[in-house]
Amino acid sequence: MKKTFYSNGKLLITGEYLVLDGAKALALPTKFGQNLIVEKSSNQEIKWTSYDADESVWFDEIISYSAIKKNPALEKESVKTTLITILHEAYLLNPKPIDSSEGYTVSTQLTFPRKWGLGTSSTLINNIAQWFEINAFELLKNSFGGSGYDIACAQNDFPIVYHLEQGKPIVDKVHFEPSFSKSLYFVYLNQKQSSKNAIASYKEKKNNLKTQKEAINQITETVLEAKNIDVFSKVLQNHEKQLSSILETKTVKEILFPDFNGTIKSLGAWGGDFVLAISEDDPKPYFISKGYETIIPYNEMIL
Repeated sequence: MKKTFYSNGKLLITGEYLVLDGAKALALPTKFGQNLIVEKSSNQEIKWTSYDADESVWFDEIISYSAIKKNPALEKESVKTTLITILHEAYLLNPKPIDSSEGYTVSTQLTFPRKWGLGTSSTLINNIAQWFEINAFELLKNSFGGSGYDIACAQNDFPIVYHLEQGKPIVDKVHFEPSFSKSLYFVYLNQKQSSKNAIASYKEKKNNLKTQKEAINQITETVLEAKNIDVFSKVLQNHEKQLSSILETKTVKEILFPDFNGTIKSLGAWGGDFVLAISEDDPKPYFISKGYETIIPYNEMIL
């Protein structure tokens, strides 16, 4: 019997990095995501195949049950070793799917290009959690790490404000339908940013962030209440300044787009993946002239 699971991708509009320390973050699930199809097989193993959005195979391996159960000390980190770790932690939380079956054939299918960074890992973890009937936030914590906002987006079809309270995820459904959405665009920066590396860098630089966390909480609230594009743009510019100070790095606009007539806001890990461009004029010619050809209007990206 075939089982199919699906999870949404994500974009973090406010609260990047500081969400790890309890700041309230506005996160939006995307129209793009990933599915996982499970069929019973044999040989005490999982035949795993992963497809990119263009139907090309980007991962194709056989994983033995013994590797999942033991998770032996493996060589340097790879896609396979990361997957084994996730499956091992899922097994520890609920061994039944492995212990009660002879084997599986599993396939995953992204509906966005893997390089985009919309949640290849988080959608996978949430799908595996559904398959094993376990808590996805716990599986994330035990395997990949991170705040968990991406898991919350994977599970919900509406905008959320997400924060950690004594380490526990708090997910609040919010109303966010900006009247100026036609002036919002998501631009891919032509490089994928490692969440793990970005988080490690942030942890090295952070100090006492109580004041900054309160500022980000206020910014998140103001973003939700913004009735016009001027207020929305101004508050996100302030957000960029706050994070620029904490991370001790220039904003993406200062580095890449200093002559852009509008606002640019980093999303998630700074230095890669997508940015939010706010412009009342069509910004596509500008970004294409700079070599950035993936420009997605808000209403084509967000659920």
